[in-house]
Amino acid sequence: MENASKALIIAGAILLSILLISLGIAIFSQAQTVIDGSGMSDAEVQAFNSKFEKYQGAKKGSVIRSMVQEVMSNNNSSQASDETRVSINANNKIGATTVAINSTEVTNNLITLQSTANAQPVYGSAFSNTKTYTVSFIWNDGRIAIIQVK
Repeated sequence: MENASKALIIAGAILLSILLISLGIAIFSQAQTVIDGSGMSDAEVQAFNSKFEKYQGAKKGSVIRSMVQEVMSNNNSSQASDETRVSINANNKIGATTVAINSTEVTNNLITLQSTANAQPVYGSAFSNTKTYTVSFIWNDGRIAIIQVK
């Protein structure tokens, strides 16, 4: 009888230790995912990218202005963090000295759209309706980080 009760105590201790080890592994892997990734699931990344992928390829200036508005809306959203902000690199088309864009900073042709109370649309001579621009992306962890317009 004493041997049976000791066996049950040992079996219970083994099951309890397996449970604690499994819990520790689950917590560690969840924390590692948050540290390594952007915190966005694959579905969230795909939904985020789909907002901008429709602009990829050769597009007219009016479409580019719509894309800039979409980027500004994304960056001004209350849920936007540094990880989900998108920048536009308008290389060879926009220079820091030739175009003033409201609610943005222009540095070395990289337009980082800022969140401000008076965010204005980007219109004017920045993108001409008669010209065709090529849009491509720079990715960061599977998410669009920079949109290149040439």
